Amino acid sequence: MEALGGYPVKSSGPKVKKLTVLLSMTVGVGCLFLLQTQLLKPQKPADFYSFEVKDAKGRTLSLEKYRGKASLVVNVASHSEQTEAAYRSLQEVHRELGTSHFNVLAFPCGQFGDTETGTSSYIEAFAKSTYGVTFPFFGKIKIMGSEPEPAFKFLTDVFDFSDSVQKVPKWNFWKFLVNPEGQVVRFWRADEPMESIRQEVAAMVREIILKKRAEL
Repeated sequence: MEALGGYPVKSSGPKVKKLTVLLSMTVGVGCLFLLQTQLLKPQKPADFYSFEVKDAKGRTLSLEKYRGKASLVVNVASHSEQTEAAYRSLQEVHRELGTSHFNVLAFPCGQFGDTETGTSSYIEAFAKSTYGVTFPFFGKIKIMGSEPEPAFKFLTDVFDFSDSVQKVPKWNFWKFLVNPEGQVVRFWRADEPMESIRQEVAAMVREIILKKRAEL
């Protein structure tokens, strides 16, 4: 091709085409990367039963197995001043309301003094042999600090704890009531009477039973 005046002009067509293809490929790869990142991004569990935890033997366990039931989740300890009374009252409620619609779920924590120093398997065996408990025990967890147990953090994050310095239990045997859908509806500090807790848990269990009967 010649321009006016007879001087040849080099065609830029192939180079422009290559550049266009390269840009298109770059944009496409970038879009795929962003899409993959969003798809692989961990989704925040929507409820308590969506979490996985470790059992007392160190095995991974999904809390999904408790969905549809009421759960009283408790941070327990073997050598606290409240241990004997707490374990006996928790076992009484667990036995009275049964495991078909309700469970006490025990999470040992060793961050409150020297009240829980053993391994997870020892803690479970000690509680069962000493106090005759039959409710499920999980692996020893952290509640405070930079690496709290995610499932337990979900419980504490629900509440404001405006009268507390930090958004976590301040001692052993705090109790959190979780409904059949995995939402936390109430909590009690260690010194609150077990009778009022039992009444509220029993009311939730009655609702579960009535709902199941209505669905038949």
